[in-house]
Amino acid sequence: MNLATVIRSEQKLLLPTYDRQKVLFTRGRGVYLWDSCGKRYLDFLSGIGVNALGHGHPAIHSALRRQSRQLIHVSNLFFHEFQAELAKRLTKISGLEKAFFCNSGTEAWEGALKLARAYARTQNHNGHRAKWRLLALENSFHGRTFGSLATTGQEKYRHPFAPLVPGVGFVAFNDTNDLKRQFDGSVCAICLETIQGEGGIRPLSQEFLQAARQLSERTGALLIVDEIQCGLGRTGRYFAYQHYGVKPDIVTVAKPLAAGLPLGAILTTNRVASGMHPGMHGTTFGGGPLACAVAIEFLRTLEPLLAHIREMGDYFRARLDRLKLRHSGVREVRGMGLMMGMDLHSAETAKAVVAQLLQQGILINRTNETVLRFLPPYIIHKKQVDQLICALDMALAKTPQRKSAVVRFPKRSRIH
Repeated sequence: MNLATVIRSEQKLLLPTYDRQKVLFTRGRGVYLWDSCGKRYLDFLSGIGVNALGHGHPAIHSALRRQSRQLIHVSNLFFHEFQAELAKRLTKISGLEKAFFCNSGTEAWEGALKLARAYARTQNHNGHRAKWRLLALENSFHGRTFGSLATTGQEKYRHPFAPLVPGVGFVAFNDTNDLKRQFDGSVCAICLETIQGEGGIRPLSQEFLQAARQLSERTGALLIVDEIQCGLGRTGRYFAYQHYGVKPDIVTVAKPLAAGLPLGAILTTNRVASGMHPGMHGTTFGGGPLACAVAIEFLRTLEPLLAHIREMGDYFRARLDRLKLRHSGVREVRGMGLMMGMDLHSAETAKAVVAQLLQQGILINRTNETVLRFLPPYIIHKKQVDQLICALDMALAKTPQRKSAVVRFPKRSRIH
């Protein structure tokens, strides 16, 4: 089937939820993809962070073949051998104690919000002041279900589906004073991405994350950290919060966990887990034997790669910083490890650069309008970084470096 046929079929049959690039991919190997015409592409997007081990990794293929011959799905009404083993590995590397498996990042985030409210109810019953409010950050993104949208601080995602879940307030990004002003005894949880992904690759400051931890401990609220995009090795450590010396009460992960199969997880402490009991939460597909077996193999493969991710991240950052000095249209380079963003002055320039790199056979994308997002596979090497930098240098040189007249920031949202 050719690209034109696929486009016509999708236009007729699918909900119009994606503005797809006109490329039909048919196979992948390592850090490369091939389209239906046989053209090769260097993948610096990894399926938005999902294909962290690249395409066709032999360890993942082996786990898929082995487990698919044995057992693919069994209801969570029964046991299988992989959930406990995967939970053991995740709790060990996170420093937390309990896990729940689901299908996606947004489902993990929904479960985390429910867990926070459930824990708050146990505290309220013990005579404490009622806790129910959630604080999130402006410019954040936590997913597309109703609870996730309610805690997402970007109006473009929220507006079409209002009214959303009530009781959420938004704090200015990295503004410790605003956090302290809004944090009172009614707050049951503060909800953060350690590095905002869809918000433009913006890491939290050390001061802000430590303040959030201290305030939550002082008031009995929970610190919930979204590591769906930045976790599981992306920054060169298992979790991005480990760069800060802070341990959350709840962590959500997903994207690379099962190397392309749908799998998300909530990680938490024994104390917080005590707020849940059978029947309060569940999933049909989450944590099935195939996905869990593959996720165990992913974590086995990840451990020896962490040092390589840090090395490549440092090299990539240095090359991007040098590029910034060459081009006036680059506002800032941000990120950690192999989660990098280059913020340009113009959304039009960013869009044009993405298109030019695609023509040259390199995949990146644009987020928060002006930010070029780079999420390469963990297995990249310097020669691939150099190829990307060379192409990016030429694309920036070709594109008019117009500065936007107005830099738009998300509007402050009140509790609703």
